[in-house]
Amino acid sequence: MIQGSIVALVTPMDESGALDRESLKKLVEFHIEQETDAIVAMDTKGESATLDPAEHCDVIRWVVDYAQGRIPIIAGTGANSTTEAIALTHSAKLAGAAACLLVTPYYNKPTQEGLFLHHKTIAEAVDLPQILYNVPSRTACDMLPETIARLSDIKNIVGVKEATGDLSRIQQLRDLCVENFVLYSGDDATSCEFCLSGGNGVITVTGNVAPRLMHDMVMAAIAGNRELAKKLDLKLIALHQHLFVQSNPIPVKWAVAEMALMQKGIRLPLTWLTEDCFETVRAAMRQAEVI
Repeated sequence: MIQGSIVALVTPMDESGALDRESLKKLVEFHIEQETDAIVAMDTKGESATLDPAEHCDVIRWVVDYAQGRIPIIAGTGANSTTEAIALTHSAKLAGAAACLLVTPYYNKPTQEGLFLHHKTIAEAVDLPQILYNVPSRTACDMLPETIARLSDIKNIVGVKEATGDLSRIQQLRDLCVENFVLYSGDDATSCEFCLSGGNGVITVTGNVAPRLMHDMVMAAIAGNRELAKKLDLKLIALHQHLFVQSNPIPVKWAVAEMALMQKGIRLPLTWLTEDCFETVRAAMRQAEVI
């Protein structure tokens, strides 16, 4: 079971929007040095919506190659087409990913039965550990705890990234799902309390900028050390908030570039962080002691 601070890695690009392999390798090394517990390559924060399928698969393969088995790599392989999600998941398995993360189909707004059949079909097609990803604020579709519980009975569906921010769902999921089903927070702002309440970790945006502090906070929370976890989270609160001052991943890519870890590149329709937000994000970075 992978637990702890799992970084939803940004995808480095140059100013023209071309993929930047050199910076990608630098980021993988940075996260290994900073004790990040696992990396998600091609999470939705990695701009999966604007990479073509070949680029998507390339990034996953490159991250696995750069990690060289030193850290688990989870591949983001979700899509709003079941056949596309199967193809991406199959490619991730061939690349050597430890598991995959599948976002709830977006825009389609499937029924709960449609969600169940979508994930069941992918799990049966590709024998790789699979993590569900529920983020209704982005997908306009909420995968309910009862549906997640049905899916937890499928042997290679091993966990869920729950990004509603609704902490009451933790106990619901624990009560409904099979034993040892893994619960990850997908909401940095509530991740400390999520882990103190029995969660297994967080798939984090903040961890791109303050990886060691996120690791220490999450591990303290998982261990039940409330005082230490809350103390560490106080340093992170501004990042949790201000990395969303514009649409994610605009602010986090700016922050990572500010740390000289990658170039200033992002793909349309997203644009680079506007200057009026620079000091807001810098102040949050200073509070987390990363600059």
